[in-house]
Amino acid sequence: MTIELPSHIDQLRDTLRRFAERHMPRREAARWDKENTFPRNVFEELAALGVMGSTIPEEFGGTGRDILATLVTIEELSRRSLAISVPYIMCACYAGMNILECGSERQKADFLPRIAAGKLIFAYGWTEADTGADLASVKTTGRIEGDELVINGSKRFCSGSEICDYIYALIRTGEQGERYKNLSIVLIPPDSPGVEIQPIESMGMKGARTTDVSFTDVRVPLENIVGEQDGFNRGWGMITSSGLDVEKLEVAAIALGIAEAACDDAWEYSETRKQFGATISTFQSIRHQLAEMKTQLHVARLATYHAAMLSDREAPRRVETSMTKLFVTEAAKKVVLDAQSIFGAYGYVRDFDIERNVRDVLLMPIIGGSSAVQRNNIANWLGLAR
Repeated sequence: MTIELPSHIDQLRDTLRRFAERHMPRREAARWDKENTFPRNVFEELAALGVMGSTIPEEFGGTGRDILATLVTIEELSRRSLAISVPYIMCACYAGMNILECGSERQKADFLPRIAAGKLIFAYGWTEADTGADLASVKTTGRIEGDELVINGSKRFCSGSEICDYIYALIRTGEQGERYKNLSIVLIPPDSPGVEIQPIESMGMKGARTTDVSFTDVRVPLENIVGEQDGFNRGWGMITSSGLDVEKLEVAAIALGIAEAACDDAWEYSETRKQFGATISTFQSIRHQLAEMKTQLHVARLATYHAAMLSDREAPRRVETSMTKLFVTEAAKKVVLDAQSIFGAYGYVRDFDIERNVRDVLLMPIIGGSSAVQRNNIANWLGLAR
């Protein structure tokens, strides 16, 4: 249970904070949010640091699997802007981890070096209008015609489809009644004929905005099936692999970074804002609130890092990762809303980052498996009688 951070984590954190100050100033982060834009030039500068390779073995140009470093990168980038941290996940995690774990040898040799260099971004195309947590019921279909797969259907809440290189789509490729044995993962270029993307206006997570995506007789080569021949109708095992556990931790790391930024700003604001002749940091109610926020963040950070270390051992830890995702995202939401209350009316206007923090953090208990799903899973996996 001992948590002792390796020395390279402190060095990484320092590098990322200096990067954020230089390439992600607050005014630019506010603009990316307002314009809902992806600053690709900043993403390319980030890739030059080598952080995209933290999920990829050295033989493919990465730095070796380091989930702790990956989560710290997500945390630090999320302190300033999800317009950078989410695309980072789409590259290092969605692309890197999935191709490494599920791709064919040819796909690994082709994709992984480009991912490590920050040249490939994947968007998840899993959920549909009537399919959220029950992914085995997806209705989007793919049928083989010659050496191609013809895809028809649609995906909902496909975040980042407008900026990605491939949509990492869950498709039903077998008979409808063969549940869990009729699914494949397919890489679909978003500019393919027959692909239509419709943006969905949402409260937060700007920069990699969520979309509806429809497929009308979209043709992709069979080699775009993840795992190629060995991956056909084996998609269920791919989406329930260890990568799914790490996805929960990715969301926890985003939430942690947002909450840390909000808490830091509220702490500083309390020492400058004066009411009744004194700074509000002298009021006991504010002091207690800030102390509670710091405590919640301390525990959330410990839980996240502990789960990351377990994941680095590549041991099945689905209970711990679900507990971490549940606790950290709910704690982060409370911390950010408490920070907003310290700002008072200023916490409700867009001149302050806290307003964006609120919009962003509200999503965290929903994505990556909602809090209700995590509670169900924890109870089930721990053997609670039903």
